[in-house]
Amino acid sequence: MSHGQVMFDLLGLTLSAEEREMLRHPAAGGVILFSRNYASPEQLCRLIEQIHEASAHTLIAVDQEGGRVQRFREGFSGLPPMARLGVLYDSTRAHALHTATSLGWLMASELRAVGVDFSFAPVLDLGVGISEVIGDRAFHAQPMAVARLAGAWMKGMHDAGMPAVGKHFPGHGRVAADSHVDLPIDDRDLVDLEFSDLQPFQILIGNGLDAIMPAHVIYARVDDKPAGFSRFWLRDVLRRRMNFQGCIFSDDLSMAAAKTAGGFAERAEAALLAGCDMVLVCNNRDAAVEVLDALKTREDPVAQTRIARMHGRGHVTRRSLQQDNRYPFALAELRALQDLDAFKLEMG
Repeated sequence: MSHGQVMFDLLGLTLSAEEREMLRHPAAGGVILFSRNYASPEQLCRLIEQIHEASAHTLIAVDQEGGRVQRFREGFSGLPPMARLGVLYDSTRAHALHTATSLGWLMASELRAVGVDFSFAPVLDLGVGISEVIGDRAFHAQPMAVARLAGAWMKGMHDAGMPAVGKHFPGHGRVAADSHVDLPIDDRDLVDLEFSDLQPFQILIGNGLDAIMPAHVIYARVDDKPAGFSRFWLRDVLRRRMNFQGCIFSDDLSMAAAKTAGGFAERAEAALLAGCDMVLVCNNRDAAVEVLDALKTREDPVAQTRIARMHGRGHVTRRSLQQDNRYPFALAELRALQDLDAFKLEMG
């Protein structure tokens, strides 16, 4: 089974003829789904079947973190922002960790039941109140709290047969600029980062983190390139010093902060040379086609092996999920968390 190194998006609810051809391209390896690709669980299952009919080995991914970053809503459980678990952690640590595991399992199980391989989660950035684009997507401000909560969430994902993707390495939480529209610069040195933002990544790597997505952020006192285009960050720090053996996904090459690497073909080549295994090109069809064609003869057996490990494990359907004894308990934990929030709002 051969996997290309490009993940791209789709335009609508069904697969177009052009998209079928793109999926058969030798550089194609994955599809990332957005809200525009979703109408119902049944429709989503049909779309994923169409994708696999065109290319059986294609990875299917989505951003289903919870809170404001949840692409599939109607027909799926409404997950809280991860900061809500951080608040619970500060009051009842054991309960928060148990809830994190249950909700990680719930998120992953519902996605696996429709054929999605993985969600780009959990967020490992520190929620220190500087980055609005991270904001309540972060579990907590303290590195150890993030590591414990994200580790519990990852355990739930693994229990459901889903690989976990930690983001955004080495930490996006202390820059105010949004890398979607600007180029954030973090002026801290490597020692500062090692004693703060890097800790959740290091701890989760030691506990079996499957994949990592680097940030489109320049850490100016460490390297002059954004982390996702930096050999120092990806090969020296992540691979050698932190001994990470999993898959590295670039963040979206269409983001404004990626422009420093040149045109789209140049961005893809720079990310792969730096150490990424798979590159994402979203919301720009011409750019996706350009990157596919630029990489059509590229072969990287090691990267293909890492990419292949990102397929979801086990076979679960929506019917079998509803018959799973863990499902009603996870839903009950979610409701309890929502009821607690509602009670606090009433009392406040």
